[in-house]
Amino acid sequence: MRTERLQRFFPFLAWFPVTAAILRADVIAGITGALVLVPKAMAYAQLSGLPVHFGLYVAFVPAILGALWGSSRQLATGPVAIISLMTAAALTPLAAPFSDQYIELALLLTLMVGVIQFALGALKLGAIVNFVSHPVILGFMNAAAIIIALSQLDMLLGIPKGRSGSFLGDIWEMLSYLPQAHLPTLAMSAFALALMLIFKRVPALSKLNVLIAVALTIVVSALSGYERLERVGAAQIADGETRERVLRYIDTKERIKAHEARAVEQVAQLRKLAGGEPRAMAALRHELHLSELDAADLALENKERWGRLLRVAFERTVPASGGAATLHLSGQRPAGSASDGHAWRIKKIVGGEIHLSGGGDVVGQIPQGLPALRVPQLGLDAFLSLLSAALVIALVGFMESVAMAKALAAKTRQRLDPNQELIGQGVANLGGAFFQSYPACGSFTGSAINLQAGAQTGLAMIFNGLFVVATLLVLTPLLYHLPKATLGVIILMAVTSLVTPAALRHTWRASRADGLVAATTFVVTLVAAPHLDRGILIGAALAVLIYLYQTMRPRLAELGRHPDGALRDVNAHAGLATCPEVLVLRFDAGLYFANAAFFEEQVLEAVARKPATRILLLAGAGINRMDSAGEEVVRHLVERLRGGGIDVRFSGLKKQVLDVMHRTGLDRLIGQEHLFASDDAALVAIYAALGRSGRGELLPAAGAAAGEAA
Repeated sequence: MRTERLQRFFPFLAWFPVTAAILRADVIAGITGALVLVPKAMAYAQLSGLPVHFGLYVAFVPAILGALWGSSRQLATGPVAIISLMTAAALTPLAAPFSDQYIELALLLTLMVGVIQFALGALKLGAIVNFVSHPVILGFMNAAAIIIALSQLDMLLGIPKGRSGSFLGDIWEMLSYLPQAHLPTLAMSAFALALMLIFKRVPALSKLNVLIAVALTIVVSALSGYERLERVGAAQIADGETRERVLRYIDTKERIKAHEARAVEQVAQLRKLAGGEPRAMAALRHELHLSELDAADLALENKERWGRLLRVAFERTVPASGGAATLHLSGQRPAGSASDGHAWRIKKIVGGEIHLSGGGDVVGQIPQGLPALRVPQLGLDAFLSLLSAALVIALVGFMESVAMAKALAAKTRQRLDPNQELIGQGVANLGGAFFQSYPACGSFTGSAINLQAGAQTGLAMIFNGLFVVATLLVLTPLLYHLPKATLGVIILMAVTSLVTPAALRHTWRASRADGLVAATTFVVTLVAAPHLDRGILIGAALAVLIYLYQTMRPRLAELGRHPDGALRDVNAHAGLATCPEVLVLRFDAGLYFANAAFFEEQVLEAVARKPATRILLLAGAGINRMDSAGEEVVRHLVERLRGGGIDVRFSGLKKQVLDVMHRTGLDRLIGQEHLFASDDAALVAIYAALGRSGRGELLPAAGAAAGEAA
C-alpha cells in the first residue's frame, strides 16, 4: 500500500529494479535519440522566434521531468514543430523575436501552460481535451504544417520577411522580392536537402541523416566563408532617404528606452504611494498610462521602419586610396566604382552601429553552459494577453502527447494513465519555465526513435538529456558555422508528414459535418495566422454547435413491420405493414432541454397525419437519458393526447429513464400497465385491447422471425 502511494506521487519508482539489460537498452536509445534531437531542437527554437540554444534547453529539463512524472515509459518530451510555431504566433504580436522581452514572455507562457496542464491532470480533467474533436485537430495540423513550411522560406531563400498582423500578407510581400533571393543561401538549402534525402535512403545511416547533413554543412560553411559580417556607421550610407530612415530608427529606439525607463520610475512611485492620497495616485497612473502609450506608438512606428530597412540591399565600394567604405543601394553604384562583389543587408542596429550581413545566416555564438535559474516575470497585462494562447497550447500539446503515448502503449502493452500524463507534461513545463525553456510536449519523432531503439523505461530520456548537457557544455563552439538554412530544411522535412489531404478527404466522406469542421479550422488557421489559437477555438466552437444542432433535431421515426419480422422506419423502407389505429414512433436520442420542444412538435405532427390513431406506442430503446425538461414534455404529451382520446404507451425504456419517471411520479400517471419491456410485448397487449390478432399489421405474420428495430 505504501509503495502504491509513493508511486502515485513519484511514478518513476515503478521503473525499478532496473536490470543491466534494461539499462543498456535505455543508454543506447537515449544516445540515439539525442543525436537526432540536438539539430532538430535548434531548428524548432528558430521556428519559435528564440535563439537556437533555447531548443537545447527544452530538450534538457522538460524532457527529464516529463519522463519522471509521465505514465508512458517511451514518450519523449521536448520541442516540437507545432508548439514552436504556436509559441511564435502567441508572442510575435507582443514583442520582437529574439528580444529580451520576447524571452520573458516565452518563459511566462511556459509557466502558464505548465500550470494549466498540471491543474487539469491533478483534478482528473484530462477528458476536457475531447471537446477539441479529431476534425478540428486534423484541420489545424494541416494548416499549421503549411504555415511552418512557409515560415521557413526566408531562411531557405535568404529574403527578409516582415512581421505584421497577417502572416499570408507577409509571405506574399516576401515573394515579391523573389528576384533578390540570396544565391549562396539558396545553394546551401539545396545542398542540405540533397544530403538529407540521399542519406535517408541509406539504411545504415537513415536515422542519422539529419546529423550528417548538419556536420557537412557546418564544414562547408566554415571553409567557404558562408557568413560575412561587417559593422558600419549611418554616415557611410550614400542614399539620403535610407540614411535618414536609419537615423530616425536609432533616435526612436532611444526615445522608446526613455519612455520605458520613465514608466519603471512611475511604477516605483506608485508602490511608494500605495494607500496614499487618491488624487495623486490617479494622476500618477494617468502619467504611467501615457508613458506606456507613447512607448507603444513609437515601437509600432519603428517596427514599420525596420521592415523597410530589412528589405534594402546594398553594394559596397571601397576607395582605391583606402578609407571608409560607401554603401550604395543595389543598382545605384556610381559608374566606374569597384564593388566588393557582395550584396549586403542590414542584420541589426545596436546603438548607433549598423551590423551588415553579406552572406548567409549562421547560428553564431551559442552560450556555453547549462541554463541558469530564471524566474518568469508575471505581469497582469502579459498574463491576460497570453491566456487564450496558453490554454490552446496546453490542450494541443497534451493531445499530441497522449496520441503518441496511446500508440506506444498499444505496442508495448503498458498501462497508460492520461491524467498522469497530463501531470507529467505540466511538471515538464513548470520546471522548464524556471530554466529558460519554451513550451514542450510529447514528440512523435523522438518517441518513435525511443521505441525503435528499444527503450524500456524513462531512463532513456534521462540519458538523452545528459547528452544534451554534454552538447551545451562542450560542443556549442562547433556549431557556430551551422547555416540557418540547414535548420530551415530540417523543419521542412519534419512537417511534410503533417500535411494529410487524404485524411481530410476521408473525413469529408465519413461525415459532411466533420468535413465542414475540418475545412473551417484549416481555412481560419491559415487566414488568421499568426493568431493560430483562433483556428482551434473557432473550429471547436463550430463542432460543438453542429453537435448541439444535431441533438436538437434528432430523428423521430414512424415504424412499420418489415417482411423479415423487424420494426423499421416507414420512410426508409417502402411498403411496410402498418395499422391505421396504432402509431409506433421511435425517438433516436436522449430527451433533454435542447430537443424536448422538437420531440413534442414531431409527435403531435405524426399524430395529426394519422387521424384514425387510437393508441400511440413510443418505442424508447433509443432514449438513453431524460432531464426535467424532457420529463415535463412527456407528462404534457400524455395528458394532452389522453384528453384527445389517444392512449399512450411506452416500450423498451432504459433504467435511467424509468428512474426519472419513478422519482417524479410520471410512471404512475402513465400507468405501470402501459410500460412494456419490449416493442413486441407492447404490441401484443395493444392488439389484445383492440380485440384482434394484429398479424400482418404491426405484429409479425405467422412464421416470420422477429428482428430488432432499425
